[in-house]
Amino acid sequence: MHSFAVDPGSTDITPVSFHPVLWICAAAVFAVIVLQSVIYLRAIRKAAGSANLTDAQVTGSLRRGGIAAIGPSLAVALVAVSLLPLFSTPAVLTRIGLVGSAAFDVAAAGLAAQSQGAQLGGPTYTQKVFAIGFAAMTLGGLVWMLTALILTPILSKGDKTLRKVNPAIMTVVPTAAILAAFFTLAFTETTKSGVHILVLLVSAAVMGLCIAAAKFLDKPWLREWGLGIAIFVALAAAFFVTAK
Repeated sequence: MHSFAVDPGSTDITPVSFHPVLWICAAAVFAVIVLQSVIYLRAIRKAAGSANLTDAQVTGSLRRGGIAAIGPSLAVALVAVSLLPLFSTPAVLTRIGLVGSAAFDVAAAGLAAQSQGAQLGGPTYTQKVFAIGFAAMTLGGLVWMLTALILTPILSKGDKTLRKVNPAIMTVVPTAAILAAFFTLAFTETTKSGVHILVLLVSAAVMGLCIAAAKFLDKPWLREWGLGIAIFVALAAAFFVTAK
């Protein structure tokens, strides 16, 4: 059993990070996710008839979608495990369930900790620093979601307008944006150390092999599992390189 006596200056973050309030928040987040899933599934069933889809086709599509989601979900699970030592289970479940961007969460919490002259996971990582870091992560995620909520209808109108002008534009722009975002994140990691470069190269090579194998062996599941496999192999490579 955990003691929930809060001491802002204590380096034992357990009383705060495992507080019942955070567990309630995590449960509420996943309850909303389950509710959304039920609503979407019911909407799919209702719309199937107008799309000339049979029940068997809908069931097959849902099954394939579920299988395809295992790979990306595995990657998210690995990210969640890596964050557990810093933020503990309730906070990680809440953040991953809402946003799922470990890079953003760690960066936000890191900046918040630095503002207090502390370091995430370091000897100065107190309950107060944890609370400030978690608040920064939460507020950043809130702005993220509100921005998506407000801008999505606006961008949707722009999307329709651009498609009328040139349909090819909206095929190129999203792909270019995704490539630019991930290239920036990857390039930032290469400036940290040689191990980071090695991990990046190994993960890229494994992902490329998975995509090639999926194409030549006609095994689509390799493409979906590629991200999880690449993470496992890259972590293994990092472990062997840094092991003493």
